[in-house]
Amino acid sequence: MARLLSVNVGLPRDIEWKGRTVHTGIWKEPLKKRCWAARLNLDGDGQGDLAGHGGEHRAVFVYQTESARLWKEQLKWPEVVYGQFGENFTIEGMPDCDVCIGDRYRIGSALFEVTQPRVTCYRVGIRVNEPRMAALLTSSGRPGFYFRVLKEGEVGADDEIVKVEEGGERMTVTEINALLYSPHHPRERLERALRIDALSLGWKHSFEALLRSSVSGNKGGNAGLAPASAAHPGAPGFHPLTVASIVAESVDVVSFALRRADDRPLPMAEPGQYVVLRLQQGDGKPPLYRSYSLSNGPSSLEYRISVKLEAGGVAAAYLHDRVRVGDVIDVSAPRGSFVLLESTSPVVLLSAGIGATPVLAMLNTLSSQHSTRQVWWLHAARDGQHHPFDAETQRFADALAHCRRYICFSKPDAARDRQGVHYTETGHISQAILAGLGIPAEAEVYLCGPSRFMTDMQTALTNLGFAKSQVHTEIFNGMESMNPGIVGDAIRAPHLPENHGTTGPVVSFARSGINVHWDGSTYQSILELAEACDVPVRWACRTGVCHNCESGLVSGTVAYSPEPLDKPADGNVLICCSQPAGDTVIDL
Repeated sequence: MARLLSVNVGLPRDIEWKGRTVHTGIWKEPLKKRCWAARLNLDGDGQGDLAGHGGEHRAVFVYQTESARLWKEQLKWPEVVYGQFGENFTIEGMPDCDVCIGDRYRIGSALFEVTQPRVTCYRVGIRVNEPRMAALLTSSGRPGFYFRVLKEGEVGADDEIVKVEEGGERMTVTEINALLYSPHHPRERLERALRIDALSLGWKHSFEALLRSSVSGNKGGNAGLAPASAAHPGAPGFHPLTVASIVAESVDVVSFALRRADDRPLPMAEPGQYVVLRLQQGDGKPPLYRSYSLSNGPSSLEYRISVKLEAGGVAAAYLHDRVRVGDVIDVSAPRGSFVLLESTSPVVLLSAGIGATPVLAMLNTLSSQHSTRQVWWLHAARDGQHHPFDAETQRFADALAHCRRYICFSKPDAARDRQGVHYTETGHISQAILAGLGIPAEAEVYLCGPSRFMTDMQTALTNLGFAKSQVHTEIFNGMESMNPGIVGDAIRAPHLPENHGTTGPVVSFARSGINVHWDGSTYQSILELAEACDVPVRWACRTGVCHNCESGLVSGTVAYSPEPLDKPADGNVLICCSQPAGDTVIDL
């Protein structure tokens, strides 16, 4: 007979961890009285990170005392206590290998349904003082699972757990867990899992991504876990390309066309992607690494980058002052997830300044395809002299059946710039302007530009009713960090770490412009090194399980310790559990 041994609750608290403050609800304490199980929570319980825990489909976390005893023996713990794994219900007699998604149980006067395995993160490792715990729970097939509360009621220790209905497809928690996290994702099992009505939406989305990957024949990486930023990996390494032409696009933007010397085909780029340049400074100085969006349309013969010249721009100054037609530059394969999606929806290409480059490639592509989609080209510049690609975008727009251009000059030149000819409106693109353009509610928006412009436009689009999933953004100098539970960290510009060394492999964070020697005695992973440099990073498990940290491997090789459960696609790297095996360039 299955039995509820303990009901455990706890409210989030702040704890100190590695010099940082973590807000977490992982600490749960047994109750000595009965407890009300409500739709979203047990009475008196809370979660510190609602993105990863809690909510209707994750209202109650369940863990087995049999599994807890196993960890006690394997890890030589002196004892285990109820709630130690952050569980709300400590139970016996219901192992993960027997419980199926969709099974329904009556406990006390409440009714529960199994919705998904637990998604473990680094905080369970903090709670049990074992950093590997997230990986151990997942790889063992003993992650525990979540209950949804179908009928609210009272529960308490020593209540009998009675199965009242079996879930469809009869797929156990262990099976569902392995289907996502292991390297094996058989199509027929994915289809079975997707037929389970009770399975939570997040897991369904992951299985749908894996199924699409299976149908398309993609064999690399885990599409169900890889973040969007890692969805389009490029082959690692640099290739010598020759500068075929240099063209001034405006007073402060210059384009460089790059080709193979033997005219062999280049890897095709998706419209919106970028390449990383390795610029050799000489005189014993480390190379400069910079990412530049490709501003031309689809081409297997030529990559075009367009570079803005501005004060303090070391790489831009290098290209302007030192590079001439016929010179050779090391260039990576195209990469990046800011790409034009195949769709029939209306499309808005919204940019400011040099942010025009990736959306220009999208406009070029739409034009070359003779697309019948509704297209809006919206661009903000200072004046005509600082407005690159004017004639080019006009030509592309004219070739499209349904395209409108709207150009804002913030400070038009009275002598040179004519409203209605060179630009549409004086000022800045605003919410009011967007609202007056008649853009359909179902449009897909591609947004790129300076930070302030990006923030203002995202706010405006949200206010106008555009969903986050409709607005696609490109951030030139890094990514949006994801550090679940970390509070109070100041945002600092990337920098060399304190007491950085002068020996060991060089790890280069390409987008952040940081080159630092690896010190294996100080850092356990590339993630820890990136954090010491304040390079923006994304992570959750820190043990090679969740893939949130998956990033582009521009060049070099890495070793893994611990080995990830499912390795990333070729051209990507899990920075949370990898160490450089030589000089390495990471797309961060």
